[in-house]
Amino acid sequence: MTHESSASAAAADSGRAAAPDVTVAPLTPARMAEWDAFVLQAEGGTFFHRAGWHGIFRDIFRLAPHFLIAQRGTRITGVLPMAHQKSLLFGNALIAAPFCVEGGPLAVDDESRIALDRAATELMQSLGASYLEYRSRKAIRADWQARTGLYATFSRPLSADDDANLKAIPRKQRAVVRKTLESGLTSDAERSADNLFRVYSESVRNLGTPVFPKRYFRALLETFGTDCDVVTIRDQGTPVSAVLNFYFKDTVLPYYGGGTRGARRNGANDFLYWEVMRRAAMRGYRRFDFGRSKAGTGAFSFKKNWGFEPEWLEYEFHLKPGTQLPEKNPNNPKFSLAIEAWKRLPLSVANFIGPFLVRSLG
Repeated sequence: MTHESSASAAAADSGRAAAPDVTVAPLTPARMAEWDAFVLQAEGGTFFHRAGWHGIFRDIFRLAPHFLIAQRGTRITGVLPMAHQKSLLFGNALIAAPFCVEGGPLAVDDESRIALDRAATELMQSLGASYLEYRSRKAIRADWQARTGLYATFSRPLSADDDANLKAIPRKQRAVVRKTLESGLTSDAERSADNLFRVYSESVRNLGTPVFPKRYFRALLETFGTDCDVVTIRDQGTPVSAVLNFYFKDTVLPYYGGGTRGARRNGANDFLYWEVMRRAAMRGYRRFDFGRSKAGTGAFSFKKNWGFEPEWLEYEFHLKPGTQLPEKNPNNPKFSLAIEAWKRLPLSVANFIGPFLVRSLG
């Protein structure tokens, strides 16, 4: 559907020229620290805008990264991280940014934003892509199309006090968490992807989803250093659930998580997210971002059970004439048979095939 709520100034952007002193240039290795410094202080900046994703898109997924800088002279006034995805199954797209919850343009003023928009649409055309996607929180481009009501994100403040965080959980879920605290489960923060991959690969196979290659998780830990870790839950010494977490500004975001079937026995998945909260609060983080979920899924309901309210994301699309909005999500009926078949694959087979498919699914 077309987003209709933009202000009149935004509606006029498509016919407005960028300021002549704003230029657009590609990110170079020499400017990565400068890029990250801009993202850190920019309004709306997120972990997914960081320059480190450039190498991950290129080296892990074999995608062509296109990270653009808007600048006045040599001063950065805007950034836009994108990558080009092209596959026979899922089409040809320029996305800001794949495998990420967010990643649309950051800019200090309208002129810089317009310059980035224009450069991105021109790049889309030169690549022959069917569409350009901005993973925005709020749609502002009146002449683009926006998809709302499909994905939501969930976040709320964290207290420095464990008891206050526990009391913020609704009574029924709080009782579940309290029970896990007496179950004998243990937690560790780790710098290795081994336990994460073991439990995550089983979890996503059971959901009918291809798994990422283990080297992706290793690359995240290596690229983002202390801003990324893994919390692993053990039941009698055996890893049963784990999640890879991102840390940015005052926020912790558990991003890639899952559990084995054995995790259900003692509520290991509930204990997992409590431990992420507790450990982050102890380290001084003051916001817990539960991440993105699709409407109508178990993950969506799970987060609401913890007392989080959905904030709907409004992803924006600039479409090539004659192109429809993409339907690259598991709710698409044409994927249902493939999902059911994937659930029945032996784990070793799913782990071998999955990484070849997943590069087109982000």
